[in-house]
This record gives sequence, C-alpha cells and structure tokens, in this order.
Amino acid sequence: MNTFLLLVNIIGLLVLIGVLYVMHRKKVSFSKRVFTGLGLGIGFGLILQFAYGPHSEVLLASVPWFNLVGVGYVKLLQMIVMPLVFISILAAFTKVTIGKNFGKMAGSILGILIGTTAIAAVIGISITLLFGLDASEIVQGEAELARGASIEERSEGVVDRALPEQILDLLPANPFLDFTGARSTSTIGVVIFAAFLGFAYLTVNRKEPESAAIVKKGIDAVYALIMGVVRIVLRLTPYGVLAIIARTVATSDFGAIYSLGKFVLASYVALGIMFVVHLIIITISGLNPLTYVKKAGAALLFAFTSRSSAGTLPLNINTQTNRLGVPDGIANFAGSFGLSIGQNGCAGIYPAMLAVMIAPTVGQPIDAQFIITLIVIVAISSFGVAGVGGGATFAAILVLSALNLPIALAGLLISVEPLIDMGRTAVNVSGSMTAGVTTAKASGELDTEIYNGAVEEQTVEA
Repeated sequence: MNTFLLLVNIIGLLVLIGVLYVMHRKKVSFSKRVFTGLGLGIGFGLILQFAYGPHSEVLLASVPWFNLVGVGYVKLLQMIVMPLVFISILAAFTKVTIGKNFGKMAGSILGILIGTTAIAAVIGISITLLFGLDASEIVQGEAELARGASIEERSEGVVDRALPEQILDLLPANPFLDFTGARSTSTIGVVIFAAFLGFAYLTVNRKEPESAAIVKKGIDAVYALIMGVVRIVLRLTPYGVLAIIARTVATSDFGAIYSLGKFVLASYVALGIMFVVHLIIITISGLNPLTYVKKAGAALLFAFTSRSSAGTLPLNINTQTNRLGVPDGIANFAGSFGLSIGQNGCAGIYPAMLAVMIAPTVGQPIDAQFIITLIVIVAISSFGVAGVGGGATFAAILVLSALNLPIALAGLLISVEPLIDMGRTAVNVSGSMTAGVTTAKASGELDTEIYNGAVEEQTVEA
C-alpha cells in the first residue's frame, strides 16, 4: 500500500472539511452547508473511485479515516437519541402539551404510520408488476448465496412471531435496559416509560402541586442541558454528510449497480411515488407541501446519506419542532414510533417488492388474493422493525415467511442494497415527519407561523 497516497486522501478530506468550516464562519445557512457537503462528498468520492477503484488497498485503508468523521458523527447522534426522546416527552407532559388529547394524538400518529405503510405496499406491488421484475433474472453469485444463508440463520426464532407477541415486544420490561438500546424496539420502550412518568407527574400535580413544581424544575433543567448537547452535535451535520457520502460513492460497485439497474430504478420510482403520497397528505391537511420539502430537506438528506433512521432521530425531531412548528410531545412520539412502526420504505415498499419478485419462482400466482394478503401482512409486520441498518431485512423475513416464500432469496439484491437503502431510509423519516406534522395540524397544535416562516431564518442550530 502506498502511504503517500493514503496521506493525500486524508488531506483531501481535511481540505473539504475546512471549506465547510469557512462557510460556517461566514454564517452560510445550515441547509446550504449540508447540501454543499453532499456535493463535495459526491465529487471527492468519484475522484477516489476512478483514481483507485472500489477495491484498492489505498482506498480500503482510507475508509477508516473517513469513518472517523462520518461514523463518528452518527455515533454521536445515537448517543443522544435515548436521552432526547425520554426528556422531551416527559417535558411535554410538564408543559401540559399532551394531557387529555394523548389517546387521540397517539392514535393519529399510529394510524398514519400504519396506513401509509399499507399504501407503500400497494405502490411496491404495482411498480414491481409494471417493471416486470422477477427474482429468477438475478444471477446468484457467492455473495448472494452467503447473504441468503445468513438471512435464513437470522430468521430462526423470528418467523413465528404473532401480532400479540410483536406488540408485547414494544413494552419496556426493563426500561434501564432499553436506555442502552439493547432491543430493536428500545426506543419505543423508552417512549412508553416516559409517558407513564408523564401521567404520574400529572397526578402528582393535582394532589401535591408543590412537589410537582420541584419535579418540573428539575425536568426543565435536564431538558435544557440535553438540548444543549443536541445543538452541539447537529452543528457537525455537514461534515458527517461529506464523509459518509464520499466513502459511499468511492466504495460503490458501479458494475453491480449497472447490471441491476432495472431493480434500482424500479425501487426509486416506488420510493419517489411514496414521497409524493406524503406531500399529498400534507396538502390535504391544509399545508404547503413545498414548504415541507424545503424545511425537511436537510433531515431527509442526512437520512439518505447515513442510512439510519435512528441516527437521524435528533435531526428529525429538531426539524419538526424548530422548522415545521410541531409541538415537542407530538414530534417526539412521531419520530420515536416511526423508528419501529410503519417504516414506509423498509417495512412497506421493500418487502412487498421482494414478495412479488420471488413468488413466481415457486409457482405462486400473483392474483387478487395474494395481493390482498400481502398488503395486510406488510401492514401488520411493520410493528417492531428496527430503525437501523438491517431493518428492511428483518421486515422481509417476516413477510416472506408469512407467505411461505423462500427467505434466502431476500439476499439477491445485496450488491445494490446500500444504494437502495439510502432512499428507503429517507422515505422512512419523511413518513414519521408527515405523521407528526399532520397530527399537529389536525389537533390545532401546529404553529403555522413557524411552518410558514422563511427557511433562512430557521436553522437547526436556532
């Protein structure tokens, strides 16, 4: 390996980071810096791709240094997810922004998340049939076979879980364990635990107002501290986007992407249609969809580059509250529930497309009964899908096993999985934000002045 070339790559990344820092010092808006980071990352990644090739020793040695910035940023975001969710929901109860309407709010959010996942399944089925996708067209190499074997092994103990068991998995038997993120549904567990404490606070406030005042003061202090950490971390977003997208472009196998271009194109057509559905829902609620696109753009872009709904959660919540005018409580519930329930991309479109592609290979006709069954199974199985890398595979295991389709074939698209997963994650995050904005508007709690305010005046650092 050439150490000099490794140093050149590292210095190149540092120079681009310096460009973004200068833009920050010159007070360039947050969104512009994020999109600049994306552009610089794509350009730098292409240079590395064509200079070395995706499998060169120099490039592989450079990746850990890129990860120091990109993955390091994602880890910092994940660090603040649980504290942010917990204290924000608890603080919402102390500010009496939930109270009596809790049931309606939670029902509305869950209804939108699950309903849009069913719509996503319909879109996935339609696009797969329109493009004529068939799993038998994909050549299985060593990587695909190994991936299939891994998926079959992972499916043990998962395929027979009934809906009641999936719902039970959401409950926090040990909230302190959930604070560590040990379970795929840990975030929902923390949400439920915080909600119980919130209702307990409302009871104490009625019976012992003096004690409740002390509790509220402490919660407000912790909330201010956690939000201070959130602001510090979110300021690093442009640098994280730069490093992540540069690494992704540089190490992508363009040959595999070209050979499976039909499947990649169909996936993004389906994801694009689903995003349009989100905008239609925003429009029906009486809001300007273009305003939503402008203000949610930075969060969706980071979700796209990071491929982590959980890592995007702080930016998701911050965008909803500071740029879209959604109250803290609703934003946290929508963002948190959106991590494990009703992910439109990973739990809706992807497993539906896979099922329709795989069914003909085992003689299963794509008739009305199969389609209706698939849509219902996709909606039900969307409970408990983890908002991290691998969530789509988990959803595919549940759906394919329920339809008695070969689970191993879910590994067919491994070579283009990262590219497709980027779009899926962005659609997942958009779905949770749409649920938050729509619920806030329907309940009359949306701050329309913030929603309709100028984008330039509202940054996630505000």
